[in-house]
Amino acid sequence: MATLQDFKTSEKSWWCPGCGDFGVLAAMQKALVAVGAEPSTTAIVAGIGCSGKLGNYINSYNIHVTHGRTLPAAMGIKLANRDLLVLAAGGDGDAYAIGMGHFMHALRRNVNVTYIVMDNHVYGLTKGQASPTSESGFQTKTTPNGSIDRPVHPLMLAVSGGATFVAQGFSSWQPQLARLIQQGIEHPGFALINVISPCVTYNKVNTYDWYKKTLVNLDDDSTYDAHTRSTALARLDATEELVTGLIYQEESVPYEDQVPGFRNTALVNQDWQVDDKTWNTIMASLE
Repeated sequence: MATLQDFKTSEKSWWCPGCGDFGVLAAMQKALVAVGAEPSTTAIVAGIGCSGKLGNYINSYNIHVTHGRTLPAAMGIKLANRDLLVLAAGGDGDAYAIGMGHFMHALRRNVNVTYIVMDNHVYGLTKGQASPTSESGFQTKTTPNGSIDRPVHPLMLAVSGGATFVAQGFSSWQPQLARLIQQGIEHPGFALINVISPCVTYNKVNTYDWYKKTLVNLDDDSTYDAHTRSTALARLDATEELVTGLIYQEESVPYEDQVPGFRNTALVNQDWQVDDKTWNTIMASLE
């Protein structure tokens, strides 16, 4: 069985000291060990942004794709080889700006992929512009008078858009975050884990201290029902999405288990030889 060390690489990170993505990386590695994953059967797809290098620090198959295209690549990999455990990783810009179209359709398609979004409310890699999740009034070099855009609310979008698993973690709260990622991996279908991952360089508003004082931990509320969509939406609206824990989950049958005639065997391992009788039957049906 793989250990935590088995999921580490020798490559040195270039993240800023204190970046929340270190915590996300550690939680992902812990979750992979917890579910009994192996590096040889794990694939990670990461997009552009500070989070995009994450796959280089986890010993597994790894693809670094173009901006916003994380989910199509991840879903394609899963459909081509259902034996692989597939994780997608990106930032709030990658997921909720240029990747928003893919995100919404991934929710309703429900391929068995776990999507981990590192949300720092700012574009860190390109030196601190306002991102889709930045609050109105957020001041940056490109919005010196404050952003006039309204922020995207990814968790409410996910719950209302048909997601079957939605959770949010905080990079500093390792036990909960690792457990949420584990639950997302074990969920049969598309799982979104939005992770509050503070940017210590360009976001001086949404800091670690600010989140520790502001976040509401749903694990502490024994009355919260994570299996009712209306309850989830009401709680997200009331708290402005400043919660951690399992937000919503429903019983789910993943996309690949519903496609008629879709084989369990990976495409690369299938026998694509067709005998003459079967071929002639196929061709006759097309006439």
